[in-house]
This record gives sequence, C-alpha cells and structure tokens, in this order.
Amino acid sequence: MSLRLGDIAPDFEADTTQGHIHFHEWLGNSWGMLFSHPADFTPVCTTELGRTALLKDEFGKRNVKVIAVSIDDLESHNRWTPDIKDVTGSEVNFPIIADADRNVATLYDMIHPNASEKTTVRSVFVIGPDKKIKLTLTYPASTGRNFNELIRVIDSLQLTADYQVATPADWQQGDDVIVTPAVSNDQLEEKFPKGVTFVKPYLRTTPQPNK
Repeated sequence: MSLRLGDIAPDFEADTTQGHIHFHEWLGNSWGMLFSHPADFTPVCTTELGRTALLKDEFGKRNVKVIAVSIDDLESHNRWTPDIKDVTGSEVNFPIIADADRNVATLYDMIHPNASEKTTVRSVFVIGPDKKIKLTLTYPASTGRNFNELIRVIDSLQLTADYQVATPADWQQGDDVIVTPAVSNDQLEEKFPKGVTFVKPYLRTTPQPNK
C-alpha cells in the first residue's frame, strides 16, 4: 500500500556508504529527506547526487539529514561515488543505502511496475522530527529533480509547522504568507503583530512571521 502524508515513515536497518544504520535512530530529532535513484552509474543520478552534496550547508541550516537509496549493493555505490566527485566536483557527503534485497524500495513503494519492474522511480520523502511523512514526490526515471524546489518546500514545511500559516503559489523565503482559516479575526493582532491584509474574507495575508 502506498504511503500517505501523515503516516509514520517505515523504520528499517540497512548498510550504507557511511555504515550500518537504524533509520529512525539515525534521524534522531532531525528532519530527513530520503530519495531514490534508479541505478548507480546512470547519468541523471550522477548529477543529482552531486547537486545534493553541493547543498550540504543548505540542508544543514535547516536541520535536514539527507539519505539516498538504490537497489544496488554497497560495492557498486563505493565504485560509483568517485565518478560523482569527478563529474560534479563534490564529494558525496551523505549516506547511500545499499538495497539489493529491495527491502527499503518495497517499504516505500519505490518500484512502479508499469514504469519499470527492475528499478526504482525517483521518489522523495521529506520526514519530520516526529517521523511522520510531510511530503512525497515521484518523478519518472528520465527527469532529474529540482533541488532548489525541494529546499523551498522544506522551508515551507518548517515554517507552517511552527506558525498557523500556509504558503501561496510560488512562495519564496521572505514573501508574505497566508493566515490559516483556523485563526479567527479576533486572534490576528495577537498572533500576527506585523499586521494582516484582507484580500478576501477567506484570504488573509501577513508578512512571514519568522523573518
């Protein structure tokens, strides 16, 4: 069965390029981003893992631990990572799960038979400190992910977890946000001292509260 938003992210044990892990224990109190790539030594994946490595500081600022997975073994991963550094200039600085038995791929429904019976699709799971799934994205094997968008989504998730706001279309850090319907008009001054604009009775905006 497919995983849904709000579900507890399945726990597992696995060998990775940075040692053996218990997933929930490894996450600790951090946010997490688990993402799959179809296979080692493939061109799009090489660019993706290099890009992820380049964004290490951005993920770190947001208390996000990143971990990748494919259904290749540890030996294959270790032979591939020098290529990633050679192509992108970035040392792979996060673990890659060895999933030759497809345990993780199965737990997270990463193999879509109508797309491919042998390789994983490009799945992304963002997981909160409470171990619940906050975001799922699925790309076909042919389309590389936009990691700037993943950072943007994480910013939105973390902001809306702390304040009673939502982020509008194309929102970026520093833009105004939307006050959720759960906040009554009587509470606005207390909760949003920067002020609230009534665009429509059901659409109220306020400056980003943590800026």
